[in-house]
Amino acid sequence: MSKTETIQEIDASSFHGDKSKIYSTDDKGRLVLAGEDAESKYAHFLPTWDPNEKFGPLEEFEFSDPGLRADPSFPNLLSKSNTSLKIKSLTPKFGTEIRGVQLSELSSAGKDELARFVAERGVVVFREQDLRDKPIDWLLEYASHFGRNHIHPTSGAPKGYPEVHLVYRSATAKASEHDFFQNHISSTAWHSDVTYERQPPGTTFLGILDGPDTGGDTIFTDTQEAYYRLSKTFRQGLYGLEVLHSGVAQANASRSAGGVVRREPVENFHPLIREHPVTKKKALFVNPQFSRYIKGLKREESDMILNFLYDFTSRAADIQVRASWEPNTITVWDNRRASHSALVDWAGLDGSRRHAFRLTPQADVPTEGEPETE
Repeated sequence: MSKTETIQEIDASSFHGDKSKIYSTDDKGRLVLAGEDAESKYAHFLPTWDPNEKFGPLEEFEFSDPGLRADPSFPNLLSKSNTSLKIKSLTPKFGTEIRGVQLSELSSAGKDELARFVAERGVVVFREQDLRDKPIDWLLEYASHFGRNHIHPTSGAPKGYPEVHLVYRSATAKASEHDFFQNHISSTAWHSDVTYERQPPGTTFLGILDGPDTGGDTIFTDTQEAYYRLSKTFRQGLYGLEVLHSGVAQANASRSAGGVVRREPVENFHPLIREHPVTKKKALFVNPQFSRYIKGLKREESDMILNFLYDFTSRAADIQVRASWEPNTITVWDNRRASHSALVDWAGLDGSRRHAFRLTPQADVPTEGEPETE
């Protein structure tokens, strides 16, 4: 458990470095950024942590994926009359880069098509977007088309908007990277977001606000293709297995770093194999940050299976893509299919911060679907 907690403290939390140097307390008792980090073009997106902000358990809600309503020919998202449209597949089966489509201008039908297209491609990198310049209320209304906006239990959020998850690595917080790499050889921490929730996210948006000229990319791995790479005999052995997903370590890491816990951590069992409600394709639904053990197996048996799957999906470069962060990039992925990790490879090189916002609509309760018949 200590290794998992260490990784979460560095990568899944927004706290980095010596907080006495980069954080202060405002007149409401909130933790806020101090010093040069407070100087930002997107100051309204700077993270705050309010220890007095508490929420009760999330209640289950009815969800119907907007991709089920979409025209599979994508006439609104990928209009044939759009002469500015440029589409590049990052790999044959997984990942696409698009230019010439402005996400903020999509109609309701276009948003439905976006959900379906992202489900089919796993991760889509949209360039030259204007979402970061929209009011936060507008962004949350936009994201609500894809599900209920999630409130993260521990991460930094814009003041008054706990539904927005902020990814922030300070330009001044170099000590944490130095200390981390004294004991680790890689910052890679594969995960799907907040899978401990009863209804984890589906269509997920991450937009860059500020970042280094190079570095700080996000890597994605295709857990759908990973599932179908396994032999049919092995896949059949995974049917019916349920895995505990836990938010306890993440909450503990935030508390130990002096952070907040807005909601008490939850744990939920989800099927190891998950069927997508739109594509009906199956994917492996486990990740080393939040998955803990397989129900009904002895610990050594559970560890053997989970560690094999973690090792396979992390090392298989032929099912992965790397998304770079040009200014005004919005990356949209399906959290039911794509696991990801941020990369810390620029720290100390140019003094750049990495600042991004995430819109995280919750989706369906994971289900396994019917076993394969062929």
